[in-house]
Amino acid sequence: MANLRAGLIGLGMMGRHHARVLGSLPGVDLVAVADPGGDAHGVAGSRPLEDSIEGLIKHDLDYCMVAVPTIYHEPVGLALAAAGVHAIIEKPLAQDTPSAVRLANAFKDAGLVGAVGHIERYNPALQQARARLEAGELGDVYQVTTRRQGPFPARIADVGVVKDLGTHDIDLTAWVTQQSYTSVAARTAYKSGRQHEDLVAVVGQLSGGAVTSHLVNWLSPLKERVTIITGERGAFVADTLTADLTFYANGEVRNTWDDIANFRGVSEGDVVRYAIAKPEPLRVEHENFRDAVLGKDADIVTMEQGLTTVRVAEACIESATTGQTISLAQA
Repeated sequence: MANLRAGLIGLGMMGRHHARVLGSLPGVDLVAVADPGGDAHGVAGSRPLEDSIEGLIKHDLDYCMVAVPTIYHEPVGLALAAAGVHAIIEKPLAQDTPSAVRLANAFKDAGLVGAVGHIERYNPALQQARARLEAGELGDVYQVTTRRQGPFPARIADVGVVKDLGTHDIDLTAWVTQQSYTSVAARTAYKSGRQHEDLVAVVGQLSGGAVTSHLVNWLSPLKERVTIITGERGAFVADTLTADLTFYANGEVRNTWDDIANFRGVSEGDVVRYAIAKPEPLRVEHENFRDAVLGKDADIVTMEQGLTTVRVAEACIESATTGQTISLAQA
């Protein structure tokens, strides 16, 4: 069977990593790349370098990776759908809900595989956490807390921190718990002189009853990517920078001090850091999309799921603007 013919549009910071993976992915040939701004990182090699999606489509692509700025996701994605080319689009799916709806519908109507690059789903720590939650190791999930903060990335100019970084946490929280958001309340701040927010704090409610909280910013001198899942038997702490998953068990030691024993909380128990395989998340993401295009069983983030994430992100922005809790029950 011939290899799939893949294209890549967008050769920026993420695009160069996509090029590296696609250039070495079994069963796939990266046949051409495109970027109207040229090849700043020198990833094209001997491959044709185009300056538009139209030029890229002419290379008889089976599928395309879209890593252009968010505001261009819709026109690029619609051009691919019209040409019958499967596509995986970097997160978020689109700059707003109407654009995301049009993209999801276009790929569905054309019978094409469309996916969104929510790479955190493929982080080994979160993959392990979800599997262990499904196995019931934590019991009922009470709360999911995430912290995603670091310095401002000058490359992001078209969206704020909610849609750029916050969508990671929205997607991974719904995915790892298998619960959907029913409401969100958020507050934002604008500290870097840009038109978009650079800090957000979100409190959410999930369909299974779990409470979420997300702290996301571009204002911190430290880089942090932490997800804490608290349940009836303890807590999982996933550090997605190191791909480590640690389990903090509830204690089982009986307290004989009457005043403290009357408090029906939990105590500290054993701590276990799991030894897990750590494949590169980006490669796993591409392997799954390749398999989906081939009609094999694959774990991809569908465009419908990406659309839901955009809706939740916009509800967070609406909440921050209005000062109200936003219901997502009908979304």
